[in-house]
Amino acid sequence: MSSGTEGCPAHASAVRLGGLEYQQTPAELYRGLRREHGAVAPVLLDGDVPAWLVLGYPEVSYVTAHDELFARDSRRWNQWPNIPADWPLLPFVGYQPSVLFTEGPEHERRAGVISEALEAVDQFELGHDCRLIADELIDAFKGSGRAELMSAYAHALPMRAAVQMCGMPAGSADTADLVHDLRTSLDAAEGDDPVAAYVRVQERIQRLVKDKRAAPGPDVTSRMLHHPAGLADEEIVQDLISIIAAAQQPTANWICNTLRLLLTDDRFALNVSGGRLSVGEALTEILWRDTPTQNFIGRWAVRDTQLGGRHIRAGDCLVLGLAAANTDPQIWPQGHVGAEGNSAHLSFSNGEHRCPYPAPQLADVMARTAIETLLERLPDVMLSVPAESLTWRPSIWMRGLTALPVSFTPVAQ
Repeated sequence: MSSGTEGCPAHASAVRLGGLEYQQTPAELYRGLRREHGAVAPVLLDGDVPAWLVLGYPEVSYVTAHDELFARDSRRWNQWPNIPADWPLLPFVGYQPSVLFTEGPEHERRAGVISEALEAVDQFELGHDCRLIADELIDAFKGSGRAELMSAYAHALPMRAAVQMCGMPAGSADTADLVHDLRTSLDAAEGDDPVAAYVRVQERIQRLVKDKRAAPGPDVTSRMLHHPAGLADEEIVQDLISIIAAAQQPTANWICNTLRLLLTDDRFALNVSGGRLSVGEALTEILWRDTPTQNFIGRWAVRDTQLGGRHIRAGDCLVLGLAAANTDPQIWPQGHVGAEGNSAHLSFSNGEHRCPYPAPQLADVMARTAIETLLERLPDVMLSVPAESLTWRPSIWMRGLTALPVSFTPVAQ
């Protein structure tokens, strides 16, 4: 992939996806990329590594529906000779024996184990557990009349729910360390070491699998260990990391992004309590307008092919622009993104590698319970800063606020 070749991701017009001044308003970036490049744009990842960003809804749908052309095994990547050992995106693209990188019958086998383990989760029981977790978290700050909901509530609730679901003790320092390391590996801030954080996550989940092998329980990990497919412990470790990571960071941002909408948009702020616009509608609108997983890396071209008028070479990396696809003007010609409240968004991806059933429903239970409990317990909750002062984390991968400070009438302990 020489940098001077037309149609190559590294050619002169490629846009760097790191350090953008418009990370606070990525929609502007996507509009600009569409105007200049169309539905498939040449971009540069960290360290000026070339890739393609797939922006169009039809194009993302096509890529995710055609595994024979755009596969998940990252060992196909033609850029590996240029990737340093400390590259910050290695936790995303470094090949692991995980369901994320499997293909064909092996992917069906691995995804089937996950789906069956998750299907056995009683959604009413999960909702009950989430309510107990929400009450405990709210009790910790209800008397002060103020809270920062990202750290005190939105991140904590889905992580505690997810680790309980997988058989880990909730509320321990060990679990808190896991939360921190997962956040670092998925969405590293300046000075963080995402590769080292991911190694610590692996070590903690290895201990969980070992413990559950010795003493199984009514949890996702034990069901995976005793599934007839007979997955190896290392395969289960990698798949559990995928389950917990998908349950925590995206769900936390889904909760907080929805709370931001409810607290700043008069359509919701004035009507949720009256029942005219539901929390469910707000959750769906966020998946269209401010989806927690903005971009996903990725797919790798199996052979030379065409996409969106671009020549994609074998081994090229494609980043799935889920947020850009969800706001594609081709599907929202009037600009009213998410107005119909339908669920044809790509926030859980699409095709064989989409978020496995019933994971989206479990995430919805967590998010809905978190929001409804907060609004019920603190009915006059409001932002404690001007809405325009809220800032987004400087990430092109995850869409979430740095903080969501609120105030409310203190509640007696």
